Amino acid sequence: MSIPDSAKDFIAGTIGGWAQVVAGHPFDTLKVRLQTQGVPPKYASGMDCFRVTLKEEGLAGLYRGVTSPLAGIGFCNAVVFSANGYFRRMLRGGDDKPLTIRQITVAGGMAGSVMSFINCPVELLKVKLQVQSNAVASGVVGAAKPYSGVFDCGVRTFSEHGVRGLYRGISITILRDIPSFAAYFGIYEALKASFSNSFAAGRELNGFELLLAGGIAGIGCWTVCYPQDVIKSRMQNDRTYKNFLDCAVKLNAESGSRAFFRGFGPTMARAFPANAATLWAYEMAMKWMNSKEESAIL
Repeated sequence: MSIPDSAKDFIAGTIGGWAQVVAGHPFDTLKVRLQTQGVPPKYASGMDCFRVTLKEEGLAGLYRGVTSPLAGIGFCNAVVFSANGYFRRMLRGGDDKPLTIRQITVAGGMAGSVMSFINCPVELLKVKLQVQSNAVASGVVGAAKPYSGVFDCGVRTFSEHGVRGLYRGISITILRDIPSFAAYFGIYEALKASFSNSFAAGRELNGFELLLAGGIAGIGCWTVCYPQDVIKSRMQNDRTYKNFLDCAVKLNAESGSRAFFRGFGPTMARAFPANAATLWAYEMAMKWMNSKEESAIL
C-alpha cells in the first residue's frame, strides 16, 4: 500500500523530533537558564551553569521540563516537516524537476511561519519549567507554588492568562522561526548536494555525511535567529515586558548587546548533535518507509 508523502513527512518528523530531545535537551536547559537569569547573573558561563546545575539538582536538573518537548517537539517536528513538504510540492507545481536551493529556502521559511504557532505554547511551558529552581521547588517562604509538571503548568497558565498567556511571545517567535527554518533547510540541502557532487552525481550519502550536514544546518539556523530567541525566552519567563520591542530595549539598557547572546555557547554546543540527530533520524525513517513501500509493490 502506498503511503502519502504528507504522512511520511509527519511520521519521520516525529521520530526526528524525539531524537532531537534526547540529544539536545540538557544543552537547552543551560541555554534557557543563562538567558533568563537576572542582574547580577547567577551563572558566569555555560560551564558554570552546567556545574551548578549538576551540584544543586543532579543529572535530573539538566532534563527539567523534558516532558513538554517530548510531548511537543515530536509533534512540532512532524508539523514543520509536513509543512515543508507541502510547500516544496506547491513550489514544484506538479513538475518533477528538482527544486533550486532558493526554492527550498523559501519553502523552509514558509514552514517556519506555520511552526511558530506550535512552537510558542510548547516552548513557553518548557521555559517556565526549566527556570524553576530548587529553592522554589522546596517551598521557600514567599516563593510561588512550583509547577508539578507540564500539564499543571499549562492549566495554571491558561487559567491565569487565557489563550493569550500560552501565546505570549508569538510575534517574536514568528520573527525567529521564518529565518531560522529558511536557513535550516536551505543549508542542509545545499550541503547534501555539495557532498553528493563532490564524488559522484546522484550518489547516496552515508550516515556520517548526513550527520555532518544536519549538524552544520543546525548551527546555521541558530546563528541567524539567536537574539530573537533570547527576547522570546525573557518575555515568556517575565510578564512585566509589554512587547518584544520593550523587552529588547530594556535588555540592551541592562546589559548591552551581550544580553542578546547569553547562552550562545550551550546553544551552539547543542545545535550540532541535536540537529544532526534530528535530520539523520528523519532520513532513516523516510528511507525505511520508502523501502517497505517498494517491497510491497514488488
